[in-house]
Amino acid sequence: MRVPTMAEMMAAGETPEILFWVGCAGSFDQRAQKITKAFATILDKVGIKYAILGKEEACTGDPARRAGNEFLFQMMAYNNIQILNGYGVKKIVTACPHCFNTLKNEYPELGGNYEVIHHTTLIQELINEGRIKLKEGGSFKGKRITYHDSCYLGRANDIFEAPRKVLEALDAELVEMKRCRKNGLCCGAGGSQMFKEEEPGDRYVNVERSNEAINTGATVIASACPFCNTMLTDGVKNKEKENEVAVMDVAEMIAASM
Repeated sequence: MRVPTMAEMMAAGETPEILFWVGCAGSFDQRAQKITKAFATILDKVGIKYAILGKEEACTGDPARRAGNEFLFQMMAYNNIQILNGYGVKKIVTACPHCFNTLKNEYPELGGNYEVIHHTTLIQELINEGRIKLKEGGSFKGKRITYHDSCYLGRANDIFEAPRKVLEALDAELVEMKRCRKNGLCCGAGGSQMFKEEEPGDRYVNVERSNEAINTGATVIASACPFCNTMLTDGVKNKEKENEVAVMDVAEMIAASM
C-alpha cells in the first residue's frame, strides 16, 4: 500500500485533510496491523487525502501515565506535540481509543490542541454522506453481531452510537450484551493492564467478557479498539470457539463490505 508520510507531503507542498495516527498496536501488533490496513483502504477508496507520521510517530504516552509514570508521559507527549505543531496538524483520526482519549483530552493542557476523531465516528460520517457505498447483500448480511464498548471510547468519551450505526449499515442483526454502553464491562486491558502480569483473583476479566459475548449467540464480536480485540480474541480461544466466533474491528467489517 502507498501511504504518504507528513514529511513527504510537506516536501511536495501539499497538506493532508487528516493525519492518521496509527498508534503502537496498529504499527507493531500483527493482528492490529490488519485493522490499520483496513482503515487505510477505506480512506483510499473514498478519496480522503491523509498522511501518517511514520517513523516520527511515538507512543502517545497513555500506558506510561496510566501506570503512574507521569514524567515519562509528559516527555513523550511534549515530543509528539512539537512534531504535530511543527507540521501544523489540525485534524487527527485514530483507530485506537487509548490514543484518541489521550490526544483529545490530555494533550491540550500541554499545548497540543487538535480536532481528534475516532475512526468509527469518521466511518459513520462517510456512510451518512454516501461516500462509503456498501455491497448489496454483503458478507455480514443477516449475521448476529454483538458490539463490545471500549472503556476509553464509551464511558470515557460517550461514543456509543457511531459504531452501532456503522454496524447497522451492514444489514446485520445487532444483539447487545447484558452489560453494554455506560454499563459495559472492561476487556481487562485498560489502565496499562495490557502490559503487566495479572493480579490475584479467581477469574480473568477478558474470559468473563468474552463469555458474555459468546452467550449472545453472535458469530461476530465487533470491537473498535486494538487492545479489546486482543483480549476478546484470547477469551474466545480460551473457550475454544475461534472457529465459530470471529473477533473483528468495525473498520475491517466495512472494508470487507465496500
